[in-house]
Amino acid sequence: MNSNSEVYYPNKNVLEKVYLKDYDSLYKSSLNDVEGFWSQAACELEWFKAWDRVLEWNYPYARWFVNGKCNIVHNALDRHASSWRRNKVAVYWEGEPGEKEVLTYGQLYRQVNKLSNALKKLGVHKGDFVTIYMPILPELIISMLACAKIGAVHNVIYYGYSGRVLRERLIETSSKVLITSNAAYYGGTLTPVSGIIPYAIQCPSLKYVLIKKRIDLPVFPGLPKTSKEFPKFVYWEEVVNNAPDVSECEPMDSSDPLFIIYTSGTAGKPKGIIHSHGGYMVGAYLTTKLVFDIKDDDVYWCTASLGWITGHTYVVYGPLLNGGTILIYEGDLGYPIQTRWAKLIDEYRVTIFYTIPTNIRSFMLAERELENYSLDSLRLLATVGEPIDPSAWKWFYEKVGKGRCPLLDTWWQTETGIILITNFPSMPLKPGSAGKPFPTIKAAILSPTGEILKENEKGMLAIGGPWPGMMDTVYQDPRKYIDYWDIVEGWYITGDIASVDKDGYFWIKGRSDDVIKVAGYRIGTAEIERAVLSHPAVLDAAAIGKPSSSGSDIIKVFVVLREGWVLDDLLIEEIKRRVIEDVGQIAAPSEVVALTSLPKTRSGKILRRLLRQLELGKGVIELEGQY
Repeated sequence: MNSNSEVYYPNKNVLEKVYLKDYDSLYKSSLNDVEGFWSQAACELEWFKAWDRVLEWNYPYARWFVNGKCNIVHNALDRHASSWRRNKVAVYWEGEPGEKEVLTYGQLYRQVNKLSNALKKLGVHKGDFVTIYMPILPELIISMLACAKIGAVHNVIYYGYSGRVLRERLIETSSKVLITSNAAYYGGTLTPVSGIIPYAIQCPSLKYVLIKKRIDLPVFPGLPKTSKEFPKFVYWEEVVNNAPDVSECEPMDSSDPLFIIYTSGTAGKPKGIIHSHGGYMVGAYLTTKLVFDIKDDDVYWCTASLGWITGHTYVVYGPLLNGGTILIYEGDLGYPIQTRWAKLIDEYRVTIFYTIPTNIRSFMLAERELENYSLDSLRLLATVGEPIDPSAWKWFYEKVGKGRCPLLDTWWQTETGIILITNFPSMPLKPGSAGKPFPTIKAAILSPTGEILKENEKGMLAIGGPWPGMMDTVYQDPRKYIDYWDIVEGWYITGDIASVDKDGYFWIKGRSDDVIKVAGYRIGTAEIERAVLSHPAVLDAAAIGKPSSSGSDIIKVFVVLREGWVLDDLLIEEIKRRVIEDVGQIAAPSEVVALTSLPKTRSGKILRRLLRQLELGKGVIELEGQY
């Protein structure tokens, strides 16, 4: 089942039109002049004041474009609004019920200016934190850009999170303003925001709750309208719509914070990761340009929630820095029909489609219905968020991309800010591989003692830093930042297990903290799931460790089967044999059971922790989710 030998080559038409035609040459030259490479990229953007030095590296801390003055919004919005792109579409939006909105760069510019002025009137200053808790609406993008424009630090919270999580992050950041919507649609369900208001008002620093009316619905029934104990509630329609539509960008030092974003918290308390204006801006700009090959006539759709890092870098900032046209969609990709996503691609003539492997597996359920859609606008496909198994890769490539679209897997993290390992449109592609390092990025597979491992040996994925876009620190806990660099001196340890093949392609096996210990061996859940998913009967899979009387864990696998299959003894043995062949006898599941679906967050991450707790009879835990 190992697909290392399978290679898909780009066609001549792709090679003629892409920005990056020769990866190997560019990568080699970039290693010889890291600062020159990133300086050239930075010069493609506009700065209020040029930097004194490209990089100041005091291990493990980096400052990029030292003393340079900039504002990411100037490059992502203002410069386009004052150019020929003023009347070009910046954002297409569609709500789950079917409402539509179109914003040109000129219109987006005016809306951002209005909110910028409104926030200043509400007492927000440079360096203040503003928390944003909204579904995927145009106002969410407007809110992020308005905060950055005036130098405030935005703190976007995934809308599926509980009020408790929102309260914790409001308090930790001492946010002055909460921007929210009074409701959201997802999967045919209308969810009011009223349930989180009692949590939000427990934040002592909070002065205002700014509410965008998604629908005509009471926001906080039963709460007093004015009280010294509560923040003041104000409506977007009253405060923002009447504000002036002219606002200048606040000049920011390259190292000034742009946003805080929290890690998922799968191991311990979620960490607040800080990213700054300068280095992140340059990294987001160039990775979007070279990886996605984004052009002025593209319509780009990344399905990520804006509450996680992919939403920040590759829904908002990266595409807008390149003057792109983006599509955002509020709801469930499979509602009210399983092919809603395909309908949107055809309707908006999407050319670049970036999504997660879990979505792809759900798309497979409606393979027959895909015959109703042409999907002929697509020219590039990409995946993110988790390793993609070769069977899903090939289905996506053949059934959605029709064999003509490069399919790029990308690897990166909340902490890295930008893509670090990736495929490129001009590169030969191997199904299931994350590709090769982005130019200037040094990546290696290390043993626990810091030795660089040989090809196909599994170990710790490590990055030899620094790079633009890397986190500045962990908010209020700098020790946790140093922890990433303390395991092996000179290397950023990602927490992922991976290998690299003879051709230099990286293969992500899973998280080092998402493992099952069997008879003293640590086995990644992703490896087991990848093998199980290679069976044609299996649509989705999750593996967990289950305590046994021997004191060691046994492996239990939950599967979702494709239509027409039944989990009988023969199929169980076939699934076990796949795992033995791909991973080894030690990884053979002791138990295999079928479910109709796997518990997941709204963004599609499997909740193995919930499966483990249910298996142990501990009942249902509160769903915090991962982004």
